[in-house]
Amino acid sequence: MAYRKVCDTQTGPLVGEALHCSGELDLDWDLDKEDLQKPGPSMDGMQMQHVDCQLSGCSDPGPDPDPDLMDSIQPSVSVSPHGRFERLQEDPNYISHFTRAPGHKGQRRLQCSLLRYFLAGLGLFLLGLLIGWFTHTPTVKPPTLPAETSDLLEELLKGITADKINALQRSFSILSESTEEARARYLYRQWVEMGLTDVHLSNHTVLMSLPGSTPNTITDRSTHQCFLPNGIRCDQRGLSDLPKQQFSYAAYSAIGSLQGEVVDVQYAGLDDLRRVKYSLNLTSQIAAVKLGKAPLLYKLSLLSELGFAGVLLYVDPCDAPAGHRVSRQAFRVTLNPGGNPANDGMSKESAGSLTSMLVQPISAFLAKTILSSSSAAQGDSCIPIAMPPNTERKKITLTVGNQFFYKKIYNVVGYLKGKKNPDRYVLVGSRHDSGLGCSASAIMNQLIAALTEQTRRGWVPDRTTVFCSWGGSVLGNIGSYEWGKENSVVLQSSAVAYVSLNSPVRGTETLRATASPTLLQLTSDIQRRQLLSCIRGGNCPGPNVTSLQLPGDVSFFANQLAVPTMEFAFEQTKAEETTSFLSEAQFSAESPESLDPLFKFHETIAKMTAEAILRLVNDPVLPFYPLDIALDVQNKLKDRAAMSPALLSSTSFLRNDATFFQSETMRPANDPKEGDPSHVRMLNDVLRDLEKSFIIPQSLPGVYRNLLYSLPGRTPQFSILRFSQEAAQYCNLTSKVAKHSAGFCHSTVNQSLSLILRAVQSAERLVCFGLELFENYPNDTK
Repeated sequence: MAYRKVCDTQTGPLVGEALHCSGELDLDWDLDKEDLQKPGPSMDGMQMQHVDCQLSGCSDPGPDPDPDLMDSIQPSVSVSPHGRFERLQEDPNYISHFTRAPGHKGQRRLQCSLLRYFLAGLGLFLLGLLIGWFTHTPTVKPPTLPAETSDLLEELLKGITADKINALQRSFSILSESTEEARARYLYRQWVEMGLTDVHLSNHTVLMSLPGSTPNTITDRSTHQCFLPNGIRCDQRGLSDLPKQQFSYAAYSAIGSLQGEVVDVQYAGLDDLRRVKYSLNLTSQIAAVKLGKAPLLYKLSLLSELGFAGVLLYVDPCDAPAGHRVSRQAFRVTLNPGGNPANDGMSKESAGSLTSMLVQPISAFLAKTILSSSSAAQGDSCIPIAMPPNTERKKITLTVGNQFFYKKIYNVVGYLKGKKNPDRYVLVGSRHDSGLGCSASAIMNQLIAALTEQTRRGWVPDRTTVFCSWGGSVLGNIGSYEWGKENSVVLQSSAVAYVSLNSPVRGTETLRATASPTLLQLTSDIQRRQLLSCIRGGNCPGPNVTSLQLPGDVSFFANQLAVPTMEFAFEQTKAEETTSFLSEAQFSAESPESLDPLFKFHETIAKMTAEAILRLVNDPVLPFYPLDIALDVQNKLKDRAAMSPALLSSTSFLRNDATFFQSETMRPANDPKEGDPSHVRMLNDVLRDLEKSFIIPQSLPGVYRNLLYSLPGRTPQFSILRFSQEAAQYCNLTSKVAKHSAGFCHSTVNQSLSLILRAVQSAERLVCFGLELFENYPNDTK
């Protein structure tokens, strides 16, 4: 049997009409009498194959797979409108014919008697040999291999326990005050002892931005009172306050001293900036800005272009998660978008800073004092911090004394080699560069121990798992960026997924799963199974799966290489637009023991991550679902009034082609009887590369280049559309066009829609190519 999906190729420029598969699914079926079988249970085909083996004398392939196991591993895909089809493995009307040569009846009886005597003698001889062997050979039990019908996932999850993670965390937390090199070398030794045969320890010399010898200060010029970033007066600080204040700074901020008036710009939204721009002269002033609603780097670019010379950052207590007291806590942020700043053509005049402004995080208590705010918590309600109308703005002196110097950071990378496709990599990433990394490192070590235990029992993965522990994460994901750039050529063609353990347990209220649209289905399936088991055990969080852009080391792989990514994490905050970017503020880390005393939340994250890794390295066809990408694109283009007919047509074609591709091509390829390994490999490469179609040349600061990831908002929307709609309003606020605003002001809605159209057309062409791989396959011989 064969099928063919006809693609209608239209030539022309990339921005013209879409190169698409025909919307009407024209199928050519070659049906032979022996090749047509009605859809039925897959076990019937296995039983028929077993009978055929008995008749023809071939070796028995072994016991039939457990249907429950097959259901748990088989990915959920869309059902073809034409139903599932299977090729017949044999002719049901087949009859064996034996040719008997004529012979004398007595001669045949004599031959049978001689044969019986010979077989009896041979049996006695073999019996004697066996008795002698077992008598003189010591009893040695061979290594037990898992039965073919055993549930590998169940065995893997049994090896992951809260007690084991707790023990690993305690052993690693002893090194929390040690240097990053000591922690990296400890992980290196641990991974080798756990069974990884190929482990590498690498280092990079990078430009670091750290606190100076004296803390940064804010001085009220009217009262001459000096404050530390957390709000304590400088003359009242104790010896225990110095480490806390040195933790509170903005890495890669400009350094020096600045005098100016404090201007309340709230979240630095366009409405806030328009209000202050029309009433004040903003040149050389100092903005008081709340974190939230938009990326920090995007806000700072707008403030710089409006003329501000300094920025005070704070977290409004009304935005903080319940139970988190942030009023008197200062924090750290980084202005580094990623990688080693010294490699990005930094000028000597900048002296290591990535902005011309002085930037300093402060506590909410100090922000309330400086803004003369009367905000307060009243029962369950909360009044946000804001400067009252007609209040005189305070004049302050902001002093930032950060230091810049070069230092080595370390990465640890270990490989669990695959057998069938060793050059296809599933990356698993965590961090070890601070106290925040203890929890992630403990889960990572538990995963390595559980997976290598299965390999010792006989399991061999299909693809290679690459375990990565990054250094320099807190100052801008430096380790992951530098390693990724060094290996970008290999990763672009070999990396199939990135599973993140950036900060797995940062609260206990919400289990949040974040994934690119390619992996939404797999992520949802894993979380759904976890919720079912949670119902039986109590303390069950609600489901939450999104495709929001991820913080942490995952950003390089998702944003620069378009590698499909996923992450499971427990959080304290809810998925609200105001609080979505609060993770950019790095507060003093709570110990894992205080957050999760029994380590049950750590165990849950470890088991979900283990299941994801197992599916990604073992499934014949990668558990990627192109239809989810098409649906995500259509969902982000709901406002059809502003869309061109070409874009609407292309998205419709992409959805139709992705539906056909997912049901009629991926499903047969998952069946070993249908999928040729070389074709399945090419099919997986198509699935892997689909997200690469949605990378745009450049984006605004803090915004992903990968269009499939979105920013939090009330309705799903492409990030470039959201900002292009704001561009006209923003450009009217200032005539100064800096390097960032040049791209911002010139970005119109039509240009953004053109970029989206290019991406959709590119994805559709790739889906068509995937269909052509299986066109007229398997080839029928006539």
